[in-house]
Amino acid sequence: MQQEFRGRIGTTVAESEAWWPEQLGADSSAPNILMVILDDTGWSDFGCFGSEINTPAIDGLAADGLRYTNFHVTPLCSPTRASLLTGRNHHSVGMRFLADADTGFPNSRGCVRPDVPMLPEVLRRNGYGTYLAGKWHLAPLSELTPAGPFHNWPLSRGFDRFYGFLDGCTDQYSPELVADNHSIVPPAHDGYHLSEDLAEQSIRFLKDHATYRPQAPFYLQLALGATHAPFQAPREYIEKYVDVFTKGWDQTRIERLKRQVELGVVPDGTALTERLEEVRAWSELNSTEQEVFTHLQAAFAGFLEHADAQIGRVMESLKAMDMHRNTIVLVMSDNGASREGGPSGDVDCNAPYSGVRRPAAEQTSILAGLGGPLGGAHYPEGWAMAGNTPFRRYKQFVDLGGVRSPLVVSWPEKIRDVGKVRDHFLHAIDVMPTLLDAAGIEAEETFDGASAVGTFDSADANEPRDTQFWEMLGHRAIRQGDWKAVTAHLHGQDYSQDDWRLYNTKEDFAEANNLAGSEPDKLRALQELWWQQAEQVGAFPLDDRTLVELLTARGPAGLVNRREIVFRAGQSHVPLASAITGSDRALQFTVHLQEFEPGMEGVLVSSGNVAGGYVLYVRNDVLIFEHNALGVRVVLKSDVVLPTGTHTVGVRLTPLEDNAGLVELLHGDDVVASTGVPRTSSHLSFWGMDIGADPVSTVSTEYEAPFAFPAAAIDRVVLRFRDAPDLDDLAELIASTE
Repeated sequence: MQQEFRGRIGTTVAESEAWWPEQLGADSSAPNILMVILDDTGWSDFGCFGSEINTPAIDGLAADGLRYTNFHVTPLCSPTRASLLTGRNHHSVGMRFLADADTGFPNSRGCVRPDVPMLPEVLRRNGYGTYLAGKWHLAPLSELTPAGPFHNWPLSRGFDRFYGFLDGCTDQYSPELVADNHSIVPPAHDGYHLSEDLAEQSIRFLKDHATYRPQAPFYLQLALGATHAPFQAPREYIEKYVDVFTKGWDQTRIERLKRQVELGVVPDGTALTERLEEVRAWSELNSTEQEVFTHLQAAFAGFLEHADAQIGRVMESLKAMDMHRNTIVLVMSDNGASREGGPSGDVDCNAPYSGVRRPAAEQTSILAGLGGPLGGAHYPEGWAMAGNTPFRRYKQFVDLGGVRSPLVVSWPEKIRDVGKVRDHFLHAIDVMPTLLDAAGIEAEETFDGASAVGTFDSADANEPRDTQFWEMLGHRAIRQGDWKAVTAHLHGQDYSQDDWRLYNTKEDFAEANNLAGSEPDKLRALQELWWQQAEQVGAFPLDDRTLVELLTARGPAGLVNRREIVFRAGQSHVPLASAITGSDRALQFTVHLQEFEPGMEGVLVSSGNVAGGYVLYVRNDVLIFEHNALGVRVVLKSDVVLPTGTHTVGVRLTPLEDNAGLVELLHGDDVVASTGVPRTSSHLSFWGMDIGADPVSTVSTEYEAPFAFPAAAIDRVVLRFRDAPDLDDLAELIASTE
């Protein structure tokens, strides 16, 4: 806000009195804040919450701080992040569902309402430096372009600096990176990994802050891609866990519950919820399934331990700069462990993400690449069940497996009762009020949540609130006091027919004992309260439409809805979020070459990376097309030399039955070569499209990045779609990956 000039202006400087505005600043004693958000990590996956997985950095923070065993979130990432950063229930700020979909109603616009201030905005206007390293996922897909619009990007919502990715997930070796408001090519050095990069950028933010703004506190949000699929980590992190998890998911749950009781994060006598029907008993799997599934869980465990090591690096940097004692550190997950790997998972999650379910026997030959660029894995849903021990269900559901998150809070300067456990009920909406209270900032905003600062000092402090409401995809729950009612909604079923369950949360930590039959009056009262709360937070209309129906209702925005797109050499990367980078549609690229000369070579169009994709390039004066889907590579090479001068070349892809395709190379309108592709896909990899180069992890092994074609020789590249987007495929892709 512009401050009124308080000096005096005369005709000359000698007759005037200078005045300088007051510098914006916070109380010098205000705490720094580091919020670490992991993705799709289960409640029991931290070592300090009962896991076999080594998480020494997180465990160290717990030993120096507090573990909150009754902390809750929403069942999906975008709504949780919206709640964390607003102190409001996600419906009331416009994020009922994922950021990817605008449902046509105020409660689900794919972004946070512009009139609702976000945590970094409030902290920044109170003198904080604000930084985000990692995942955002709070802007609609159609806005994730190099040209914006940027009003829902991090810098427009309160962050001074941003380095990370905008979408829901990404490849850890070749991520689609954004720095502030522009896309960048990820570092290409050997051994690059996104988690390490995000830690390095976080440390750089902190060092710059300490140098240039030493009197100001900071807010740093480290939102790792881990442990959302693809599971990718150095092999030494993965291999150590293969023997650990040969016991299988059923025994893992039993052993984790035992350790949880010993650690004091679960009350003695807590029941283990039933294994769900869709998950087979480990003993019923054949030896090949057990071997493959063990390796997939080992990939997850290695991914998490590697992420923990990066958290440790950031903490060591804080200590080295003597900034850690007055820093509040929170570590949490955005929702429960994910079942999106399906019944068999995959060594390459591009398979389930493109609708291909491969049995374990088909995966044994590619186990050697597990965790690497060609082995970004996802585990079977049985391991997600184990990750959420001792709770029921997973991400997307409002049962505890979807909404109970581990929470570790450290603040050496203020928290004295270190190493202890807190069982106060908390929710993501309580985080912003708590942090502002701790920072001594009187908020002008209205929150649904409340401050839990009192719990830092005393295990006997009152809980900040009595009531909490949940709704996701029609699944519903309500908690008041010690009681909770919950239902898993069936798509298309009348809401009045949903089967509600009732739990006494004080006596039944895991919500294993359904009391609906014996306490009908209590259940009825909670159901009535749910409807009242739904009205209050703006949850209406209830919406269990599939993503297909939502997309059909309005049509997808952005490039995917256009029949013709003109690209030019030298333009920015086309992100995966554009939904035009697959090979499953009838399409044609026409490259307008100008003054082509023999000897010119390089990539004309590339989509994807080493894990899968397609590329059109010139070498030895001939046109070549390669397509790689799940390791099946097809190479089509013309035997007709390109003519000198100005002309067009291209490639045409026509879908056939059973996801196959016909590829034709073109000189002008003439077909000079053709072949079949056995499998096309809407999700070839996590990397989008580039014009005139293949800049990072190359689609073809026949050249090295970037293998750029002379830009002056490309006038333009025209992509024409000869069909409309398949909304079923597009919706399945969005839903499966996020």
